[in-house]
Order: sequence, then C-alpha cells, then structure tokens
Amino acid sequence: MRKWIQTAKFSILALFGMVLLAGCDNSKYIVLNPKGPVGHEELRLIIISVILCAVIIIPVLGIFVYITIRFRDKEGNKAPYQPEWADSKVLEIIWWGIPIVIIAILGVFTAKTTLNLTKPPVQNVKPIVVQVTSMDWKWMFTYPDKKIATVNYAEIPAGVPVQFILTSDAPMNSFWVPQLGGQEYTMPGMSMGLWLQADKVGTYFGAGANFTGKGFAHMQFKVKAVSQADFNKWADSVKKGSPVLTKAGYTKLEKPSLEKELSFSSYPNGLFENIVNKNGGKYYHHMSNMGDGSSMSGMDMKK
Repeated sequence: MRKWIQTAKFSILALFGMVLLAGCDNSKYIVLNPKGPVGHEELRLIIISVILCAVIIIPVLGIFVYITIRFRDKEGNKAPYQPEWADSKVLEIIWWGIPIVIIAILGVFTAKTTLNLTKPPVQNVKPIVVQVTSMDWKWMFTYPDKKIATVNYAEIPAGVPVQFILTSDAPMNSFWVPQLGGQEYTMPGMSMGLWLQADKVGTYFGAGANFTGKGFAHMQFKVKAVSQADFNKWADSVKKGSPVLTKAGYTKLEKPSLEKELSFSSYPNGLFENIVNKNGGKYYHHMSNMGDGSSMSGMDMKK
C-alpha cells in the first residue's frame, strides 16, 4: 500500500509539473515560437510527430498500468492462468501494424515538408543570397550582391527569402537559427544550401550546434531582420564606413579566436569560393529555384 501511495504522489507531482510547463510563455522556448514560414512548417511537423507518438505511448502506458493491477500476485485474483499460452495473431497484427502505419504517415509528412523546404518560402519575392563560413570560433557572412561582409551577425530584409550558402573553414559545424528554421551542417570543401525567411522585424538568436573546441560556447551570432529600406541603408553604411577585409586580414581572422561583431566594406574577390576550394571543394551544392529563374547548380570551382 505504501508503494502505491508513493507512486500516486509521484504521478500527481509529474502531472502538476506538466500543467505548469504547459502554461509557460512559449517565447522562452524559441523552437516553439517560429517567426518565419520555414520555422512554422517545422513546428507543424513537430506537432504531428508528437501526436502520432502519443497515439502509441498513451495506450501502451495505459495497458501497462492495467496489466500491473489486473495480473498482480494477490489473494483472490481471478485472472486466468495460462502457462501454455504462446502467441496471438490478432495482438501481433496490432502491435506491429499500428507502428508501421504511424511511421508511414510520419514519413509522408516528413518527405513532403522536406521537399517544400528546398524551395524559396515565398515564390513572388526575389530572394537574396548570403554566404556563411563557420570558423573557430566565429561566423562570417558575405553578401555577393553587396560585396560586403560581417562577422557574428547577419542583417536580412524581413519578408524576403534568403538563400544561405554554407561552408566551413574549420571543423564541421552546424548553422542554426531556431526561430527561422532548422539547422544545416557546414563542412570543409563543400557548400550547402538553406532557405530561411523572417516574417517580422526583429533580432533572432543563432548558434553553432556542433561542438568544436574550447570556444564553442561563444560561437553565437545574431540575425537581424529589418525592413527592405533599412536593409539598403545598412548595406550602404557598411559600404561607406567600414574597413576593408584584405587577404591578410582574413588570414588573421580565420585563426582560432573569439570576435565581437565586425563589418567590412569589401572582401577579396572569390573569397567564399576559395575557402571551399582550399578544402577540396569542386562544386556548389545545387541551388535551384532562386525565384528569378537563375540557378547556381553545377558550378565548378576549379575552373
């Protein structure tokens, strides 16, 4: 009896804790508070996954409690004793069939969402391209259209699809802006593509999600979404008022170090391509559907 009382107390406390957590402001849980179409798609997939898992977990837990009570060893228990019982085709169909169906449903939703996220979130707005290079222990963003560069922060126009093209000039890392969308790996010698978009003006937390040494905890950055007019003003101010990133400057920057936010009015031609090249890269990751009919697929960096 004492054990049952302790179990009941624990269950009540656990349920009470879940209720309290459910009432928390979800802005504290940035993955569950998306601010862009990609983030909303991924949150939808998370919710579907939770519901489908609950379809299995809740009945299993209920059956477990029922079996524990119904067939426990006690005086007067009338449960039938069947020592020769071997199997049940009906039960086997149930406990194999339901998970197969659920996995199939989840697979369809996952595949559909993944394919949708390989395209610009909005088709009727011309996207911009931002090249991202992860280093120890900092992030560099280069804007090929503006010929400017930043470190540890990126500024983007709200409501505009952004094609982030990712590589690494250090150990493999993972580019992640939780409120805008899921993570994508950055790898030496390879460029990967990730579509993101911010629906609202704001500043969004970003970080590396792969451990890369003692400075990993400080490898964070900000994505600042502003209006298109403010984005153009910002780009012009960086172009006019920031120092030039030279080859010597980049050589110094790529060494393991912690850096504050930096801006550069220009950078060496082909810097991003050369970073991929020097690590054995041969081509860009396929960048289709840029929204204006252009494509960046199959470009050989060694030419």
